[in-house]
Amino acid sequence: MATYVNNLRLKEITTGDEDGTWGTSTNTNLELITDGFSYGTKEIAADANETFTMPDATADATRSLYLKFTSAVDLTATREITLGPNTVSKTWIIENATTGGQIITIKQGSGATVNVANGSKVMVVTDGAGAGAAVLNANPTEVGGSVTSVDVSGGTTGLTTSGGPVTTSGTITLAGTLAVANGGTGATTITANSVVLGNGTSAVQTVAPGTSGNILTSNGTTWQSTAPAASGISAGLSIALAMVMGF
Repeated sequence: MATYVNNLRLKEITTGDEDGTWGTSTNTNLELITDGFSYGTKEIAADANETFTMPDATADATRSLYLKFTSAVDLTATREITLGPNTVSKTWIIENATTGGQIITIKQGSGATVNVANGSKVMVVTDGAGAGAAVLNANPTEVGGSVTSVDVSGGTTGLTTSGGPVTTSGTITLAGTLAVANGGTGATTITANSVVLGNGTSAVQTVAPGTSGNILTSNGTTWQSTAPAASGISAGLSIALAMVMGF
């Protein structure tokens, strides 16, 4: 009698059985082995916990290395997905593509479980220990440790920070006026339509447009808005022109 006790539930032919037909079973086994390296999708049928069992000697997405879980309905709470049989020791990459924004918890027996956040992917390993089987997180981690705390200082920029330090997640907010030395203006506002003047490392200066018709002139030190000089022919110049022309 054939057995299916291996980790991919392949058909193991008893010695002497299937004379002349063993090739069919062997070819099926080879196809199921390749399925163990493939991509598959399983759908959670309802807003409830569900078990997905790898069948004996039959193609099924549960056997896939990369296993994407979707849901026919929006999940309203964390749901448990049990991978069976509980004697199968195998590696899976689990994607939580369910709707409703909920965590799915991957389990096999009464042992440890692994949570997969909505929209995330986690590599897991089942130990196949039977009723007490556990699921272990096998996500690769970088050697050398992890960041435990991050803080940001405004330093000499004139900016202040709030929200730090961040340990695992959070937001650091920067506020204030960026100094000229750091590429800013040193000012929180600039009057509309004014001309901006450099001021060394101090906050910028501005020149307002002034009276209609004014022009920007230099007094040798800075720029200013002034009325233009009077134009036209002066009285002395008019007399001189008249004499030259013989009037």
